[in-house]
Amino acid sequence: MPDWSRIARRIRVPLGFAFAVFYLWFARPTWSSILLGTIIAIPGIGLRALASGHVKKNEELTTSGPYAYTRNPLYLGSLIMALGFAIAARSIWVVFLMLLMFFAIYLPVIRSEEEFLRRSFPAFDHYAQNVPRLLPRWTAYEKTAGAFSRPLYWQHREYNATLGTAALMVALVAKLMWGSS
Repeated sequence: MPDWSRIARRIRVPLGFAFAVFYLWFARPTWSSILLGTIIAIPGIGLRALASGHVKKNEELTTSGPYAYTRNPLYLGSLIMALGFAIAARSIWVVFLMLLMFFAIYLPVIRSEEEFLRRSFPAFDHYAQNVPRLLPRWTAYEKTAGAFSRPLYWQHREYNATLGTAALMVALVAKLMWGSS
């Protein structure tokens, strides 16, 4: 599986753009589905933003902020956003392809990233035993130092999640207003 996880890591972004075309083609939005989907996607954007302001990629094992509740808050945020997109699209084909991408692309990438963390940071095993991979725990793992860092947020360019979500929702509105009527 290491070979597939390496491939999945490389193709996930270009595949995301290809998926956007598929998404817009098969989406059957209504005003209420767009509104509800946006409302659901917003907490996912917020979680990603919060997580990006805590993580120091490849430098330290991050256990503060949302990382005290789930090992993968960025992916959890993406899943929440995907749920919002699925609701906005109102298409079983979109849901099917999202699930396929999660299990075939994102799950192997998550496992691969965790193997890297396990090799790089000796404390990862203890952390992984106490903090779930995706669905968050109710209480924080440990009291750890680490406040949200606005420079880290900007460094990781997490604002792109907000811009991408807005663009996709605007595209759905355009499809609804001028699309297949």
